[in-house]
Amino acid sequence: MEKIIKRLAQELNIRENQIEAAVNLLDEGNTVPFIARYRKEATGGLTDEQLRNLSERLSYLRSLEDRKAEVARLLEDMGKLTPEIQESLSRADTLQEVEDIYRPFRPKRRTRATIAREKGLEPLAQRVLAQDTPIGPEDASAFVDPEKGVESAEDALAGALDIIAEEISDDAELRKIIRDVTWKKGTVRTAGLKEEVSTYSMYYDFREPVAKIVSHRILAINRGEREEFLQVKIEAPEEEILHIIKSRYIKQNSRTMELMEKAVEDAYKRLIEPSIEREIRNLLTEKAEEKALNIFAKNLKNLLLQPPVKNKIIMGFDPAYRTGCKVVVIDASGKLLAHTVCYPTPPQNKTEEAAKELKALIERFGVDVISLGNGTASRESEKFLSELIKEMERPISYVVVSEAGASVYSASELATREFPELDVSYRGAVSIARRLLDPLAELVKIDPKALGVGQYQHDVNQKKLSEKLSGVVEDCVNSVGVDVNTASPSLLKYVSGVNASIAENIVKHREENGIFRSRKELLKVPKLGPKAFEQCAGFLRIPESDNLLDNTAVHPESYSIAEKVMEKYPLQELRTRSFSEDEIEEMAQALDAGIPTLKDILSELRKPGRDPREELPPPIFRTDVLELKDLKPGMVLYGTVRNITDFGAFIDIGVHQDGLCHISELSEDFVRSPFDVVNIGDTVKVKVLSVEPARNRISLTMKGI
Repeated sequence: MEKIIKRLAQELNIRENQIEAAVNLLDEGNTVPFIARYRKEATGGLTDEQLRNLSERLSYLRSLEDRKAEVARLLEDMGKLTPEIQESLSRADTLQEVEDIYRPFRPKRRTRATIAREKGLEPLAQRVLAQDTPIGPEDASAFVDPEKGVESAEDALAGALDIIAEEISDDAELRKIIRDVTWKKGTVRTAGLKEEVSTYSMYYDFREPVAKIVSHRILAINRGEREEFLQVKIEAPEEEILHIIKSRYIKQNSRTMELMEKAVEDAYKRLIEPSIEREIRNLLTEKAEEKALNIFAKNLKNLLLQPPVKNKIIMGFDPAYRTGCKVVVIDASGKLLAHTVCYPTPPQNKTEEAAKELKALIERFGVDVISLGNGTASRESEKFLSELIKEMERPISYVVVSEAGASVYSASELATREFPELDVSYRGAVSIARRLLDPLAELVKIDPKALGVGQYQHDVNQKKLSEKLSGVVEDCVNSVGVDVNTASPSLLKYVSGVNASIAENIVKHREENGIFRSRKELLKVPKLGPKAFEQCAGFLRIPESDNLLDNTAVHPESYSIAEKVMEKYPLQELRTRSFSEDEIEEMAQALDAGIPTLKDILSELRKPGRDPREELPPPIFRTDVLELKDLKPGMVLYGTVRNITDFGAFIDIGVHQDGLCHISELSEDFVRSPFDVVNIGDTVKVKVLSVEPARNRISLTMKGI
């Protein structure tokens, strides 16, 4: 374990004592959000992201050590474990290196070499490999044995060379060298298998160095290969590699040079090259997937943490053509007040009837804002709504929201439980309205993969994607906190220490016994024992509690410290006063509290019940509509970042076709990653570079504005 801690500290650039504390806390069953928030003194303030990276890497390194021990045991049982092999295993940094070491001893399927050994050709192979004396057909004829299947001297030599080729192929150190050379000097080469124009046309004759090819190209190439549009090959520097093998295996004054050269070429071309190519392809895919997963994670985090629109009556508008636009009205708590369908879009075009009906709903319920889904028929719907707003005396605006995943929610078991009497088509409109009201509370009901905030989501490892995105949702939910008296089971199950079963029990207890009046009451919930309470209590808010601290992120274990602070300073003073570092240090000493914990307590008492999302810029409220034809190069507009990829950001500027701001147009300075400049949900100022109506393409820039 000491070795793992040292390596983690080196790789993650974190002190060993921080790593050790974090590992111990994780092993004790504490969750990442709990450790990040309430064990800062122990970990030195490691963030949830650092802890998740640490946890993932810890899991890999433990698997690596377990595999090393397993291979050592297997080799010892075979009587093959030498001090040299033990040392090689000890030095191995990756699972691939461990498998390379085990490769010569691993039980094999019948290969050409094993068949040659069965024919008794091992001694001949060793004579060729010794290279002391010339070996010709006359020497090999001694091994001819028709009963064993060796019909001629040529057969015998061929079998001996098969044994040598496999021995060369099983050389772990050699494979590592060849893998490194192929990675550094190899080329990814793709060729088209079809003549038709396709998404993959740019890869019909494409080559790029293995070491430089970017992640999104790897995933695109992999998909093109799967769909049988592309043929993919890793071209390695063959001459250099053959020279390396020959230098390692052929002696300077070899008497069997010609035979050895044949064995070397066969070893590389038949055994090593295909295997290394697979390994390089896998490595490229793993790196590309990791990059894609990180992009998903960052995008999802920013999507979930978009600020809520509080204290507003919201109309949800789910646009459509033939089946009509579904309309709902929800109150400030998300309760459904009304629902209807109207037909302002083709083919019916009943704009007057629709306007009359919606005006009546707006006046009746005092609607403040309309949440418009950005799917099919949204352009026509937006035009209709902008005209409707102009005719209203009441001040009203609309916001375009992504409706990705709304249909998934509509047909889900959860939606059926929430709205058993409501037709499935209206549930999507409710989701669209609630996404504006509280994006986090609504979007957690949907599989993160259905939210459309990444690239090549179907081309990455789905298990890894689910784990990564679940971790992001968990971190977001816990960073915001959850009102235990209004939260759905979908939201509660992401709270630290709360699983799906406990989440259901919390809601059931709330329904049967009324709202929770204190955090202590959570201990009455079935299956929510002391350990679960410790993990979840600080993240669950109870606005109705008589204890102010129950509606903050202060953990019950620190209530005594918070109460002493409030005894010394009136709450009103705490809300406005700033403490110096010296004052905080002195106070921490007097209260026997950790400085990070005390700082968090003072922050919470400054704004009890605050929502950290409220500090972010609100969504863009619109009253009028732009068309693609209205756009002209040079126009400066405000937009919302909808998606981010390796190569840039897609920005909604209100024309129902997101514009692309290429990575090179995000800043005057060099941009290594789009995330260094923008995040999903950001409101940004952009200038139109070009518009291609025929291809529905808009190019934007954030430079020189």
